[in-house]
Amino acid sequence: MAQRRLEIDGVSKRYGDVVALREMTFAVEAGELFGFVGSNGAGKTTTMRIALGVLAADAGVVRWDGEPITLETRRHIGYMPEERGLYPKMKVGEQLVYLARLHGLSTADAKRSVAEWTERLGVAGRVGDEVQKLSLGNQQRVQLAAALVHNPTILVLDEPFSGLDPVAVDVMSKVLADKAAEGVPVVFSSHQLDLVERLCHRVGIVRSGQMVACDTVDALRAGGTVHLVVEAPNAPPGWASGLPGVTVKEQVGAQTVLELGDGADDQAVLRAALATGPVTEFTHRRQTLTELFRNVVSEHTEEAAA
Repeated sequence: MAQRRLEIDGVSKRYGDVVALREMTFAVEAGELFGFVGSNGAGKTTTMRIALGVLAADAGVVRWDGEPITLETRRHIGYMPEERGLYPKMKVGEQLVYLARLHGLSTADAKRSVAEWTERLGVAGRVGDEVQKLSLGNQQRVQLAAALVHNPTILVLDEPFSGLDPVAVDVMSKVLADKAAEGVPVVFSSHQLDLVERLCHRVGIVRSGQMVACDTVDALRAGGTVHLVVEAPNAPPGWASGLPGVTVKEQVGAQTVLELGDGADDQAVLRAALATGPVTEFTHRRQTLTELFRNVVSEHTEEAAA
């Protein structure tokens, strides 16, 4: 039996004629940071809400440790919704203690946990303030504290980096990495693909309620297009046009980005660049997660249209 893993197995959901999820399937292992990415309306939030039991699936099952998730299991999930789920007129400290108590902590344990997490997330000085009086970034920090205050065994976070400044992003990134290091499976959605690429062990790309790509970042990038970046200060416009198997993607100033197809010879490219004068950069670059995301989504859009 599978252990210490969160499984989403064949989950489907419809709203009338609208298909929100179509046999969504993936797993998040213990200690893994899993990035869940897709365009608005792709099905990310619906998947998370079904995992939490907020929504019922039309088909499929969510499992933890190989068993269907129960109400008791859900008490041990830390959830951070995209829409802030805090009481705006309630004081931060009182609210976090209340939420920890709902998850089964004693009052004394709840207070200790609140003190720990508000200090770690940089909002210890705001525990006596009403949530509505905090900046959006501090509200986001408190929302994360609410997801962590009961020491969850699973973390499910919907757009946790939204509205955060760079310092807060670093704080939250460290917290998520530390929780994964403790063996907690962490799944989070984000439109900030550079962060997903930097933090996550694996990434799932969702389109129209279906998982269209799922693997490590390195494996996903390895299967993508390789670009050649050439910086030749004296090269005229169009210097690489006509080279066999080479497509000019862009040329801005001294820098030209080329796509190498079948039969392309990078050494022929280098000779052509040197013929124009000095070459200060000649680098093979695999596409970023952002570029990969655009390509995967557009490919599946074209397939669906066909």
